[in-house]
Formats: sequence, C-alpha cells, structure tokens
Amino acid sequence: MQTNFSLAQLADAAIRDSEQILRKCVHCGFCTATCPTYTILGDELDSPRGRIYQIKDMLEKGGPPPETTVKHIDRCLSCLSCMTTCPSGVHYMHLVDHARAHIEATHSRPPADRAVRDLIARVLPNPRLFRMALLGASIGRPFRVLLPRRLSAMLALTPSSVPAPSYSDRPGVHRAEGPRRKRVALLIGCAQQVLAPQINEATIRLLTRHGVEVVVSKGADCCGALTHHMGKEALAHAAAKKTIDAWTTEMEGGGLDAIVINASGCGTSVKDYGHMFREDAAYAAKAARVAGLAKDVTELMDEIGLARPVVETGQAIAYHSACSMQHGQRIKEPPRALLRAAGFLVKEIPDAHLCCGSAGTYNMLQPELAGELRDRKVAAIESTQAQAVAAGNLGCITQIAGGTGLPVVHTVELLDWATGGPMPEALAGRPAFRQGGVHAA
Repeated sequence: MQTNFSLAQLADAAIRDSEQILRKCVHCGFCTATCPTYTILGDELDSPRGRIYQIKDMLEKGGPPPETTVKHIDRCLSCLSCMTTCPSGVHYMHLVDHARAHIEATHSRPPADRAVRDLIARVLPNPRLFRMALLGASIGRPFRVLLPRRLSAMLALTPSSVPAPSYSDRPGVHRAEGPRRKRVALLIGCAQQVLAPQINEATIRLLTRHGVEVVVSKGADCCGALTHHMGKEALAHAAAKKTIDAWTTEMEGGGLDAIVINASGCGTSVKDYGHMFREDAAYAAKAARVAGLAKDVTELMDEIGLARPVVETGQAIAYHSACSMQHGQRIKEPPRALLRAAGFLVKEIPDAHLCCGSAGTYNMLQPELAGELRDRKVAAIESTQAQAVAAGNLGCITQIAGGTGLPVVHTVELLDWATGGPMPEALAGRPAFRQGGVHAA
C-alpha cells in the first residue's frame, strides 16, 4: 500500500512503525473471510482491509478523525484473526492499537460514551474498586432493563455473588512439592482475582504439584491490557511499568525461569511489552526481558509434562481457543495436548477461528454485536455434543457461560482436577463428572 506521510510525521516513532505496517498490505482481501464483524455486517468498512484504509487516511491527515472512522474502529474486536490469515505479514495489532490511541488523544466522544469508557478504565483494573462495584451491581441488577444498553450489558455480565478474597491474591511464595524444577512468577490479574480466584488457585496447585515454585509478586496485579486496547496509553503504561518493576525485582532477587500467565488476553500484551516500551530508555530493556520470559501456563506445562491422571476422566470437552491464544500468541496444540494427556476427549469447535464476542471490554461497549457473536459461538460449541467447555481466558469463559447451560471452566481447572486437585465447582453435580476413581491405563 502506498503511503503519503510527511518527513515531520515520520519523525514520530509510532507513525514510522505504522507506515511500515501499512506498506505491507497488498489489498488481497483474504482477511475479510475470517473477520467476525465483516461476517456479520458485510460492510467493507468493518473488515480489516477497510479499517486499514481508514487508519491510513486518519494518520496521514492527523487531527481528529471523522465519526464514521471512529465507529468502524470501535467495532473492531482486535481478535487478530486477520493476522493469522494475512499472507503479507501485516501486523494489524500494532496498527489498530496506534489507531485507538490516536482516537483517544484527538477525538471528543459524546459525554455518555466518555463516561462509560472512563468508568471501565478506572474500575476494572483496580481489584478493590472492582469488588466494590460488583457488590453494588447486585442492587442495580433487578432494574437492568430500565438502564441504557451499555450499563445494562455491564450488569448482565456481573455474577450473582462475588467470591471472597483468596490466598492466591496475596504476595508470597508457594513452594514446589518435591524437588524444585522451576521458579516462576504468576500474574494473578486485576479482574480475574476478583471474579474467578479459583483459576489462580488451580494454577498454583497444578504448578507446585509438578515441582514449580510459584511467586506472587507485590505490585504485579495488572498488565495494562484492558486500558491499552481502549487507547488509554497513560493508564496502560503506568500499570505495565508497575508490573515490570515488580517482576524485575524478583528476577534480580531469587531469579525466575518464567513469568506465567493464565489469561491469554494478558499474555498477548505482556509478550508485546518490548514493542510497547521500545522508545522508553528507562524501560525498554526491562520490558523486553519480561516479554522474553512470559509464557502461557499451558506452554510451561507442555514443557514440563503432565503427571498421570489420578481421577477418572474421559469426558468430552469442547476446547475454545481464545483469539488472544490462537491468533495473538499462536498457541494451538499445547492446551489440546494437555487435555488429552489428562484423559479428556477433546472436541473441536466449528469455525473456531471466529471470536466469541468477549474481546476485553467489547461485550460492554458493543453489546449487540458481542451478543450475536456469542450466540454463534455457543451454537457451534453445542453442536459438538461436548459435556463441558474449556478455555484459557476469563473473558471468554464469562461470555460463553452467559449463553449456554454447559459448564465452562478454565483449562487449568481441568488439569488440576485430573492430577489431584478438587473438582471445579462448575462441574459439581453434573452426571458426566464424578469425583474419585483412577484413570484407566
């Protein structure tokens, strides 16, 4: 693609990087076939190719973008399915992230839209505020139908009860069982520690059972992904720097073999820290070092090897590969291989490359499109006749569970249960899952 940036514009590092990305696009249109929003809306402007043209025009002209451009960029899920499909290596993630930051810096949103976005950006990444908000949501839930669509969508996603704080939230060291094979830091996540602490608990049990010492570092709560993908760079970078500093202290102290992440959306962002801080003299090297150590929990477990199951398994599990897992990190086989090693029958979901509609804050900011994508995903999952669903990202778990009666659990919960941990609460009482017994050889 031909570009027309001035020399003054190209003096900016973000513009230089985006210009190189734009030049790789050859207009082939392969990306349109795998884009969820284009699949639903059929509008070229809601396809990756259409958005690339709009981003190019916006960045070349500078200044506030037109409302139509904002609308079509806002509708993008950042699922990155286009990156998997693209034969030319267009790094759409970096391009659309730049576009969102430009929109945030130059565009004046309507007051209601701005207020909702600011609320999400301030509350969700703060575990204390998020917990308080969830407790307050229980009061507003009965009146959800009377509220504006976005607030109604947010309330629909809140749980009926909020789990109590967990031991896994607290900074500390969880010793390996038996000889120590590795020492890792665990990102407990800002929203995850409030909504689903059982995921971190299962991760700690699974890793320590396999000889891994797990460190929860003080200050390493939020990776900054949520605000980064909203274009709020200052908030995102502040959160990321705090986490980088916490892990750097650990690396320089007891040392780390890996930084383990059990939410694939967070993992995609942490692995991109080197790019995020490439122009920051104080953080470039530290960020690149952290990014180099980051691993999804299934990547680490695939390296270590799963212990033989100690309970009877064999149930049919539909594995949902989150977009951030299959497209963002290009991790495909390890989660499936681990589930099979645990004795489960892994069912492949039709059109697995298409997003479930969660996409960070997307199901709150674009509830209609997110709802249609969820319904399509649930129909595909249920067509497999699986007995449960496994996924490696909390957002996907929450989104899918809102549309199906099947239990939806994190992959590590199943691996933990199979190798000696408690049965996931979501499976309790389900006829296909029963405690006890030994897996047949």
